[in-house]
Amino acid sequence: MRRVLPKPLTFEGGKRAVLLLHGFTGNTADVRMLARYLNERGYTCHAPQYKGHGVPPDELVHTGPEDWWKDVMEGYEHLKSLGYEEIAVGGLSLGGVFSLKLGYTVPVKGIVTMCAPMYIKSEEVMYQGVLDYARNYKKFEGKDDEQIEEEMKDFAKTPMNTLAALQELIADVREHVDHIYSPTFVVQARHDHMINTDSANIIYNEVETDVKEIKWYEESGHVITLDKERDKVHEDFYQFLERLDWQ
Repeated sequence: MRRVLPKPLTFEGGKRAVLLLHGFTGNTADVRMLARYLNERGYTCHAPQYKGHGVPPDELVHTGPEDWWKDVMEGYEHLKSLGYEEIAVGGLSLGGVFSLKLGYTVPVKGIVTMCAPMYIKSEEVMYQGVLDYARNYKKFEGKDDEQIEEEMKDFAKTPMNTLAALQELIADVREHVDHIYSPTFVVQARHDHMINTDSANIIYNEVETDVKEIKWYEESGHVITLDKERDKVHEDFYQFLERLDWQ
C-alpha cells in the first residue's frame, strides 16, 4: 500500500484568507477538516507543512523553530502572492504560538490560538511527544513491533537540541504577547495534558486588544481540532471570523 505523506494544503474560496498552522510533531492533517469547513463558508485557507514534520523522525530532530517559522512566513507570503490583502491566522499548539508571533510581526486580521502553550510543563513531556511521533511513524512505515523497539533504542540516543530551542521560542513569544492588538480568540481544551492550561488565561489577559474572547471545551484533549468537540471548535472559529471587520 502506498503511504501518502502530508503536504501543504490550499483551499481557495472567497476574498478573505485564513492561514492555519499545525502543532509540533503534527502535520496539516491537524487542520485539514477545519480548513475544509471554513472554505465551504467562503474563506480561502492555506496550511503550510513545517520542515521535518510528517517525515522520518530523524529529520524532525535536525530541524528547529527557525526552520518552522520560515515555513510559517512563507505560508503568509503565499497568501499575499495570491492577492489576499486581509489574512486571519489560527493555529493548534505550536501553531497557536506562531499565530501570536505573526500578530506582532505582520498585519493580521484576527488570531485564533488553540491549546497554545505559554510555558512547557517539562522537557520530558515534549521528549515523550517526539518518541511517540517516532514510534507512530515507524508503524506507518509498516515495521513490526520488534524492529520498531530495536530502532527506538537507537533513536532515543539522538540529541534533542530542538526541545531547548522550542522552549526559548515559547518564552520569547510570551514576552511579546502584550504587543498584539489584533482581535484574538483563545480556544482551550479542559483535558489538555500536553500543556499547562493556564497558558490560555495568560494569552487572554495579556493581549492588548479589547476585542478578545476565551472559550473552554470541557470534553476535549490537546489536539482539539480532531477531538470530540471539533464541530463546535469549527463553528466557533467561523463565527469569530465573521465578527471581524473585513473590508
